[in-house]
Amino acid sequence: MKKFEVPEHYRSKILGRIKEIRKVSDPRKKDNTPFVFQVGKTELVIPRHFGFCYGVENAIEIAFRTVAENPGKRIFLLGEMIHNPQVNEDLIAEGIQFLVDNHGTRLVDFSTLSSEDIVITPAFGTTVEMTAELAQLGVHLERYNTTCPFVEKVWKRSAELGTRGYTLVVHGKYLHEETRATFSHAAVTGPVVIVRNRKEAELLAKYIRKELSDEQFEIDFASKYSPGFVASRDLKKIGVVNQTTMLASETQEIAAYLKDIVVEMYGEEATTDTRDTLCYATNDNQNATIGVLESGAQLAVVVGGFNSSNTIQIATILGEKMPVYFVRNSDDFMSLEKVMVFNSNTLKVEEITPVILQQENLKIVVTSGASCPDKIVDHVIQRIIELRGETESIESALEGRI
Repeated sequence: MKKFEVPEHYRSKILGRIKEIRKVSDPRKKDNTPFVFQVGKTELVIPRHFGFCYGVENAIEIAFRTVAENPGKRIFLLGEMIHNPQVNEDLIAEGIQFLVDNHGTRLVDFSTLSSEDIVITPAFGTTVEMTAELAQLGVHLERYNTTCPFVEKVWKRSAELGTRGYTLVVHGKYLHEETRATFSHAAVTGPVVIVRNRKEAELLAKYIRKELSDEQFEIDFASKYSPGFVASRDLKKIGVVNQTTMLASETQEIAAYLKDIVVEMYGEEATTDTRDTLCYATNDNQNATIGVLESGAQLAVVVGGFNSSNTIQIATILGEKMPVYFVRNSDDFMSLEKVMVFNSNTLKVEEITPVILQQENLKIVVTSGASCPDKIVDHVIQRIIELRGETESIESALEGRI
């Protein structure tokens, strides 16, 4: 695996050591049991996989290198580099400006851009239309493109399927930057429609079976299908791909469900296997999260950006088995009486009284999304240990483990 030059302040000696222990004991990454260690009366459960993935480290390396290579030039980002507030704040501190926000609203007048400006494509990628518009202004994105290679893999597979007459069904969040980009690239070669979940897949199945009209499709899937899409014509041959940060198991469930419907209507040749487009890092992190569900932990702490889709998925998995505190960083642990957590149902930050943290003996899962620096997770662990009044250091608790 390639080693990336990531700023040292994103690294953690403690978590780096834990990862090294796991690398030695499980070099082929086949064991999803968590790493467990005791600090005083607090037992910490660390999943096999968490934190920065290949695509995120690649994006961060390119972004900071871009700053170093272009002193005095204006440098822009096409939206958030990744969905982590500290990383984006660090880039702003380096002088990088954002061209658009997460919803695509323009923050800078594009007419002021010139060929002298540097524009970085974020890890989510960007649309074909945006690339073309910037090229007309003399701004070319090829040199400072941080699009995740696994996102680009989905695009290439989508293009190949489109040229073979397949309609692409994208499992994703319609307004997410990556889904918008995948939709745009896929629409170059064929029809595309987006489904958010199993419920929307079941609705789409009614159109595959021709139980509902083309006119009703335009209402039910408004703004979620490519121009010229005709349900009665374009749902006879499909392939399913996903926004890489969605639940992989959900994508596979949707793909299998729609395959059965299409095969029933049009035969085996009407669908194709796209499991090879699922992101390995997303799979690893989600499988490792599933691997802690039977650990006996009483609480899970998930660290990351509140708009991070992959982090939300991790919190969702853990929430099936235990209470989850979804926090941005250690500052959210204000005291033993007050913690600020993100409620993924209401999409709001809430103040809670963490009675569970005051238990004498406590087993806690601590993990993070793919866009969260290990150092932030490190600080969260240290803060929990501090609040619980443990006198033993984490370093001493790890003595003799490698």
